[in-house]
Amino acid sequence: MEQFATEDQQVEAIKRFWKDNGTAIIVGAVLGLGGLWGWRYYSESQLEAKAQASSEYQTVIENATEQGNVESVREFAKTNADNGYGDIAALIAARQLVEQGDLEGAAAQFKLLLDRAEDSHLSALAGVRLARLQIEMDAADKALVTLDGIKSESFAALVAEIRGDAYVKKGQADDARMAYTKALESDTANQLVKMKLDNLSVATGS
Repeated sequence: MEQFATEDQQVEAIKRFWKDNGTAIIVGAVLGLGGLWGWRYYSESQLEAKAQASSEYQTVIENATEQGNVESVREFAKTNADNGYGDIAALIAARQLVEQGDLEGAAAQFKLLLDRAEDSHLSALAGVRLARLQIEMDAADKALVTLDGIKSESFAALVAEIRGDAYVKKGQADDARMAYTKALESDTANQLVKMKLDNLSVATGS
């Protein structure tokens, strides 16, 4: 370390140091404080946005429940793609549309979730429900394509079961039997799939 004989020399050294480095230090400090303030502002803004979305979601759902107005729920789902409330609203809107007999409208809500959901479980849930609707709408081929896009292992048994339903709809008994068997391999206690297999055997005489 550089040694100084007098206080004057120390003062002069400090002056030189600040002359050479002072601007950088001040800018760095300002940026550091600015970054901290910016992060706090961002965090607070995020919390406020979520709180507002929560309040709006509650209002929309309450009104839809009381008045049966599904359009407000669909609009909320569409305009709240960046938070979980919009995704939940899409599921609720889909259920209401199914109850009203609007299967196309319900399918659109599930497709909305498939296009944007970041959570793999939510995406898989939307996929299996969409596939069921597509089978109901005599679009078994589309259902099979939808099921092909579901990769979550947690839904493997359910995907195999619905795949079997799609093949039954298409009249492909052997493919349906294979799909149901695969579903039972993943969930041996599923009595519904066992019943579907039994019914398939009776229907085909095998």
